[in-house]
Amino acid sequence: MNGSALISVVAALGMRHGVDPDHLSVIDGLSRFHPSRWNGVLFAMGHGIIVTVLAVGFGKLLAGYVEPYTPWILLLLGVANLWRLLRPRPHKHPKPPKIFRASPLLLGVLFGMGFETASQLSAILLAGELNPWILGLVFSIGMMLVDGTDGLLAARTQQLARTGHTRSLQSSRALGVLVVVVSFTLAAGEFAGVDLNRFALPLGLILFAAVIGLRLWSGRGRSVPPMAASEHLQGRRV
Repeated sequence: MNGSALISVVAALGMRHGVDPDHLSVIDGLSRFHPSRWNGVLFAMGHGIIVTVLAVGFGKLLAGYVEPYTPWILLLLGVANLWRLLRPRPHKHPKPPKIFRASPLLLGVLFGMGFETASQLSAILLAGELNPWILGLVFSIGMMLVDGTDGLLAARTQQLARTGHTRSLQSSRALGVLVVVVSFTLAAGEFAGVDLNRFALPLGLILFAAVIGLRLWSGRGRSVPPMAASEHLQGRRV
């Protein structure tokens, strides 16, 4: 396989990896606390750093050390988003804690070390045929295209929801429930030792289609006063 073909394969693997359910859950979950358009890009960047380090031949020991703790990260993410669903504050604009502004990159690093999915492993195996630094860069760019789009739409949905945009409020709530369910399901699977790789692609594609569809749908509709938006969510708590 020539160099250009290898690069195309690695880019496709990066895009494929970007639709993994854990990526979508983390990016949407972070957007509820800090709706930044850069959440997806930073998460993919942190993840790509680890893929590059692993491809070069370093970091395997550190990855093995972090892996047992990643289900707990998913569990905490689910709990945090469940709490936000139960206690919505769309009419307020508090400055997010520094941990949420720095966490996309950090979580990308941790998930890169903890979840060795089939697409990530496939890319690393190609390191013998392609310069590992180029491999890591191309894989990261592929992830950034998908996760960056996801993060941009997630931030837009949350920002519109905070202004009382009707469909965005409904979409935000539906996506919040989806994030909680997926986070708890993935965490339970990891704790139970279930091989989730065989479900990652179909589940990820279905989830990605649902997420993008809801976010595009949420861009239409009308706005309601902030207080009414708060009462709307308060009256529809789970």
